[in-house]
Amino acid sequence: MVHDSSQLPWQLSSNPADSLPDTRCHYIGGAWHLHQGAFTPNTNPARLSDQLGESPVGTEADVLAAIRSAKLAQRAWHRLGAPARGQILLRAARLFEAHQDALSALLTREEGKTLLESAQELSRSIGSLNYAAAQGVRLMGAQVPSQHVSQLIYTSREPLWVVGLITPWNFPVSIPVWKIAPALIAGNSVILKPSPYTPLTARAIVDLFVAAGVPAGVLNLVYGDREAGEVLASHPDVAAVSFTGSTRVGKAVYQQVAAHMGRCLMEMGGKNPAVVMPDANLSEAADAIITGAFGSTGQRCTATSRAIIHHEVYPAMLAILQERAAAIRVGDGANPNTTMGPLVDDVRLTDVHAHIEKACQAGARRIPIDVAIPTGGHYITPVLFADVTPEMALFRDEVFGPVLALTPADSFEHAVTLANDCDYGLSSSIFTNDLNLALQFTQDSTVGLAHVNLPTTYSEPHLPFGGVKDSGFGGRESGLEAIEFFTEWKSTYVSIAPSRNG
Repeated sequence: MVHDSSQLPWQLSSNPADSLPDTRCHYIGGAWHLHQGAFTPNTNPARLSDQLGESPVGTEADVLAAIRSAKLAQRAWHRLGAPARGQILLRAARLFEAHQDALSALLTREEGKTLLESAQELSRSIGSLNYAAAQGVRLMGAQVPSQHVSQLIYTSREPLWVVGLITPWNFPVSIPVWKIAPALIAGNSVILKPSPYTPLTARAIVDLFVAAGVPAGVLNLVYGDREAGEVLASHPDVAAVSFTGSTRVGKAVYQQVAAHMGRCLMEMGGKNPAVVMPDANLSEAADAIITGAFGSTGQRCTATSRAIIHHEVYPAMLAILQERAAAIRVGDGANPNTTMGPLVDDVRLTDVHAHIEKACQAGARRIPIDVAIPTGGHYITPVLFADVTPEMALFRDEVFGPVLALTPADSFEHAVTLANDCDYGLSSSIFTNDLNLALQFTQDSTVGLAHVNLPTTYSEPHLPFGGVKDSGFGGRESGLEAIEFFTEWKSTYVSIAPSRNG
């Protein structure tokens, strides 16, 4: 096993001019295999002239090879023991720390988010690794008194064997890591299928896990899109699939996994509301809403996409939000002065513009925001719409871009009703100094993540993460709940023979 980061097959560097890792290969059975088939180009969304290589279009044969490899490696990985697995994850955390700046630069160049956002994503990833590593000495069952004195009975957590992880492009480091880490500590072998948009960060993640000592076959990487995902989800030897992506694709993946009685965790879309009450600190509320709406260019499932504002402060709040949005600096995320990067590709750009046009046609009032945008990338200005009603698509449909809908509410009760009037249920926030209202809101909000005086995007790696309704199904990411998803309970009964010396 390799434990020296200097032995990585390529050297991570924070210098964008340096050579990039080769992403033309799948990692299967402890070796990089050159893909035999089609490729898709990988382009810097901030500078379309910056070509980053190619991403393999993985096939059924590639996925089947990874499944075979994972099956062969799993038993030895389980028998290694959770404490030893935890030490490997701890080494991975230290390697991620050592290469944090370089990984942040790579992430920004490939996905488009700002360097600050990339650094925050790396910090979250390191936190997930540290947490999972610590569970290596805490994967406890329980010894339980038996009805018979001659029996010993106890429970234990057992791995699911082979698991598949399907991850998106918007958090291409932290989401794979927060799936890989609990799956590995639980004793499973893993097949990672990342987004075709972010092959470089996927390669970097796998190389660091391998450098930390993850044995051959335990962690496999197969690039690809729909075909690779469908093979992974539908194969009976894949005991569980953890998926993060759109609700439409998530529902299809769920049907494929359920067909062979597999376990499924779906982390999907959101249409997250932020409620503002008259007693709130409007300046602080505006800062949190702007962060939630336009951070990561709005390309996150927890993004604040609806601001539901009490009518008494609606005009004042609208003016503050307009001022804050106008202060956003759009540009290449590699520029430290940039506060909002580009959208990930032209498909996303076209889709967001279609949502904007539809909102205008429905009668929503677009608030003018004078923000300059550069050329040569998938750039868009932050967008504010006022007077959005529940009948409009913008109130209900996930945009996945920097578009914020503002809706006035007559009262606290009306605000809660509006907040819950949606097919999604991932995250919500309320801004108020009234503790009773705050606690009433967190109780009544039908979401998986509730916040008081915080952005809808806030979370920590040791708490469960996920939503209800069309936002999530089958379990939770992060925390102990993530490890529970990747394990089965086993009850063991042992008959104790009477002592012959008694």
